[in-house]
Amino acid sequence: MVDWDRSLSDHHAYLKLERALSDRTIQAYMSDLSKLSAWCSQHEKALTPTTIQLEHVQSFIAHVARQGSAPTTQARMLSALRSFFKGLLREGARSDDPMELVESPRIGRHLPEFLSVEEVDRLIAAIDMSAPMAHRDRAMMETLYSCGLRVSECCGLRMSCLYFDEGFIRVIGKGDKERLVPVGPEAIKQITRYREEVRVHLPVSRNAEDLLFLNARGGPISRVTVFKIVKDLAARAGIRRNIGPHTFRHSFATHLVEGGADLRAVQEMLGHASITTTEIYTHLDREYLRSNIMQFHPRARKDR
Repeated sequence: MVDWDRSLSDHHAYLKLERALSDRTIQAYMSDLSKLSAWCSQHEKALTPTTIQLEHVQSFIAHVARQGSAPTTQARMLSALRSFFKGLLREGARSDDPMELVESPRIGRHLPEFLSVEEVDRLIAAIDMSAPMAHRDRAMMETLYSCGLRVSECCGLRMSCLYFDEGFIRVIGKGDKERLVPVGPEAIKQITRYREEVRVHLPVSRNAEDLLFLNARGGPISRVTVFKIVKDLAARAGIRRNIGPHTFRHSFATHLVEGGADLRAVQEMLGHASITTTEIYTHLDREYLRSNIMQFHPRARKDR
């Protein structure tokens, strides 16, 4: 009889070793599967990974929905369940897939929030350059915008991955996939200044020797810290919208598409596995153009 503990342990190893998913994704998937396991153990006939059927899965999904989970959370949970039951099929523990007829919730494709070039300049200009870690913050903001990095990629950027003579940085993205991203002269200038004037004076902690961006104690900088820095700078710059480090990534991509960059090139720089993910920026570009036309074209104004 296949029990939950063994099945979940095997699946965790599969996600890590064979799928090579990021630790954060694995943690989210295993959390979702643990919720299914807990729900099944409370069922009147305790359900195992091999006895759970379509109607049970549907009841579990309805239970999750009643708790107020967002459609995106439900969609991720279904991905976790599909991966799990496909694994049981692959290993011969099951002969059927209870997820086969389960539909994913519809998720609208929301246009991402982005900053104008002027807003990016204002936000960076809001950094108090007399503050102790100001050069680090300036270098991080320039890097996020110049290279379109995810916040985790920025926090994990290593000095051994900087190829400034060639004008590139090597980024380790989702699933430990690597890509080369061009880096602009302003980002190079600010990173170099930070390394020479700030980082050299920090008491670098063990296992952080190669990390570029450190906290004031010389340890790895956290995602939460970067979020806080961006939020504080936005407030100082008078930007009232809800933005975070990822807004720089959206701005990077949007400004490239608006400038006529090839979509495949943008896909490579962002590290998107599928071109359809990158295509959101073409929709955003069209919406941007439409809003400008509706605002400024003499035949579009309502006050004629």
